[in-house]
Amino acid sequence: MRRFVKGSLAIFTLILLTGCDSAPSSDPIPRGERAMPVIIETASTETVLERVPAVGNLLANESVVMRAEIAGLISTIGFIEGSEVSKGQLLIELNPEEHLALVEQTAASTELARLNFERAQGLRHDSMISQQGFDEAQTQLKVSRATLRRHRSLLTKTRLLAPFSGTIGLRHVSPGAYIQPGQDLVNLEDIDPIKVEFKLSERYASALAIGQQIELRVDALPGKIFSGLVYAIDPRLDPRTRSFALRAKVDNSNQKLRPGMFTRLNLIVNRREQSVVVSEQAIWPQGEKAFVYRLVDNRAKLIQVEIGERFDGKVELRSGINIGDQIIISGQMKIRDGSLVTAVGQSQQPAG
Repeated sequence: MRRFVKGSLAIFTLILLTGCDSAPSSDPIPRGERAMPVIIETASTETVLERVPAVGNLLANESVVMRAEIAGLISTIGFIEGSEVSKGQLLIELNPEEHLALVEQTAASTELARLNFERAQGLRHDSMISQQGFDEAQTQLKVSRATLRRHRSLLTKTRLLAPFSGTIGLRHVSPGAYIQPGQDLVNLEDIDPIKVEFKLSERYASALAIGQQIELRVDALPGKIFSGLVYAIDPRLDPRTRSFALRAKVDNSNQKLRPGMFTRLNLIVNRREQSVVVSEQAIWPQGEKAFVYRLVDNRAKLIQVEIGERFDGKVELRSGINIGDQIIISGQMKIRDGSLVTAVGQSQQPAG
């Protein structure tokens, strides 16, 4: 009885094994697989700008605080606060009467010294004057001329002229005020173009160059982007921050930008033509790696890619995808590598 049972079990097992091997499937996809709907996009090319972010401060193109070199009483103020002034325009004049009198007095003394020297020359020719007398007359003429130049210079300093064209600030004095040398009187600013100063880490040293473009934003003007060019790079590295200081100039003809404003900017350090770009939603991250699904023969193929720059809802792909490839940008949650898919829509890339 036991032998019969054992034999029956062996025959039953053999039949099962034979039945499983008798009809092998050549199709790895299970029968009845349903195609998942997805939205696709064609990988295209664009010019990609490699940007380095930074923050900075706006500076006037030229800036000066007007100060007098001599003491005196203000007799004239030749500007309106906050107005535009031209180079050479009279801003402030001190009472010149005392200095005019000194110039006239010294001019008379100089003329007398000149006459004395000319007489000494004639006497010297006839040996009627000693060498000492001649030298004294010559020295007196030189001293008088030097004193006259000094007094004329002091007279000139009673008139404060604009050293450059720009916008005058708020004055700190009034007509009739007595001022001291070095006292702050008014500031003058040239803000067109305007400068921006910012710093970048030393690791960007090899990428920095004069003439590079910047894109600038300020909180006071949301949504507005200003462009400028780098014109100076400090050759010395700041030992505390290990960074370079750079300055750029930005057009400010509408004078919306003002010195002292905080700014966020991007320095464009590289420009790559014909770069492959796709929409940002096409990226399928897995851990520290990035992938995209490419449509191949109605199936989703998972491809690892190298991401470059991100901008305007797009991503630069440096490897893995070629121009014209069909990329899945919607529906990735329901598919896997090799899944059967059907395109239900063709997306247009957002405008740059």
